[in-house]
Amino acid sequence: MSFPFRTSGLLCAVLLLMLSACGPSQQPENHSPDWDHPYPPESGGTLIDAMTGEPSGLIPMIAGESAASAVASNIFNTLLKYDKNLELEGELAQSWQVSPDQKTITFTLKPDMKWADGAPLTSADVLFTWKLVTDDNTRTPYGADYKLVIKAEAPDPLTFRVTYEQPYAPALDSWAGLQVLPEHILKGQDINTTSFARKPVGSHYYQLGEWKNGERIALVRNPNATQGQARIDRLVSRFIPDPASQFLELMADNIDTMSLSPIQYARIFPAREELNRKIALYKELGNAYTYLGFNLKHKPFDDKRVRQAINYAIDKQELIDGVLLGLGEPVASPYKPGTRWTNPDLRPYSYDPEKAKALLREAGFADHDGDGILDRDGKPLAFEILTNQNKQREMSAVLIQRRLKEIGISVNIRVLEWASFIGRFIKTGEFDAVVLGWSLSLDPDQYGIWHSSQQAPGQFNFIGYNNPRVDRLLEQGRLELDPDKRMKIYHEFAATLLEDSPIVYLFAGYGLPAIHKRVKGIDNPAPPAGIGHNSYEWYIPAPLRRNEISAQ
Repeated sequence: MSFPFRTSGLLCAVLLLMLSACGPSQQPENHSPDWDHPYPPESGGTLIDAMTGEPSGLIPMIAGESAASAVASNIFNTLLKYDKNLELEGELAQSWQVSPDQKTITFTLKPDMKWADGAPLTSADVLFTWKLVTDDNTRTPYGADYKLVIKAEAPDPLTFRVTYEQPYAPALDSWAGLQVLPEHILKGQDINTTSFARKPVGSHYYQLGEWKNGERIALVRNPNATQGQARIDRLVSRFIPDPASQFLELMADNIDTMSLSPIQYARIFPAREELNRKIALYKELGNAYTYLGFNLKHKPFDDKRVRQAINYAIDKQELIDGVLLGLGEPVASPYKPGTRWTNPDLRPYSYDPEKAKALLREAGFADHDGDGILDRDGKPLAFEILTNQNKQREMSAVLIQRRLKEIGISVNIRVLEWASFIGRFIKTGEFDAVVLGWSLSLDPDQYGIWHSSQQAPGQFNFIGYNNPRVDRLLEQGRLELDPDKRMKIYHEFAATLLEDSPIVYLFAGYGLPAIHKRVKGIDNPAPPAGIGHNSYEWYIPAPLRRNEISAQ
């Protein structure tokens, strides 16, 4: 799992999906179907996926995690969304207009929209959701974008209008990230504790059918879907933390799709002809990266020299080669490699253990007692790395542990189940260092992650980063509408961040989705938005479906 910065209705989940009691495919015994046969589109069937973590709830503005967003993106709508070419288009909004002074956006909603329970969906629901996300009592990491709105109004059921004090560059992108919630159900409830998080009512292609703790979430088609009807009847996600176990389920035909590990993609699949006959492989570099993050409120991580020393002591290419089998890219800024927001002049910290040792000496660390571990003021240089049950992160932590031991730093590793990891440690700030990932918006604004104001429990600056220069750049970047000037601001921001080393960029790995060939309608080659951009058009021909025993 990764933290999402802003959930644009992109594809947040290359899909979801799964039903536990599935029998063999509807084929005679000893008959191998032609999985490549071009069947025409039709409705029906169940798509089965595996997720490494179970969502803590299905209100993304509260959960603040990709597991929640992946499921909820099939239940709730946003005003805008990104199309396959990463251009904004309407979702709940039929159209929108930006005022000449760039301060006001007027959205016109599509007519006759309904919630899954049949109640009308109007601009009052959008206004209600804005009030929720900007309420100081709402424990959300997403509020900062929407608090810049100085006036929000719904003058009629189809019109929603927002006004900013000054032009705000990421404004439209932000409205592609706020999932609209139903006022008629949530009015008067505490959004932080409401049971709605477990029993949501949405407006998108699917609605919750079943949530069995520790096992699965099943979604069924929403007959009142605002965007029309998806072709597949059921999306079911099974919670399987271990990728090796997921892979066994894929081989046994018990799930349809999963994200492969580099070993599975590069070594196992090429050697298994039967897998290649029935499973299609894809490769795409997404908007995400993996990092080692420090709790800057804990010593010695308040000392930049210590952070930089650790950065020099970690061999990033070793991680890419050893953990990803080369299926990844080095990272020197918090942006997708190859995009205009990535500063081309930046390079990752080189692997230089001698420079690391020199920085630690400069910071006052030495091996005074001869045990091989550096100390300062009688305290050893030792800390704990926390991560969740994710094999790539666990393997990365082990390689980091080995490299840091070589320069005199003692590291322990603790691996936790996702919900416990978030609730007990991240939201409370009770950690030394973490290996985690960021999934990012297409817009370069990262105010919510790095601005010093975003450190309250449940917000994204949980490492406690505070740099006035970075604050100033992030504030400027949000107000600059000229793309070239804005790019220069974020290039400077990235350079400052790299020098400051509040985190160590480890790598940007390729997404390696594997999807059973029974699933048709997938664009190949993938467009810029990725293969999941049109998952509502995917279909499973009746001859290729499993026999299914429904729990509903």
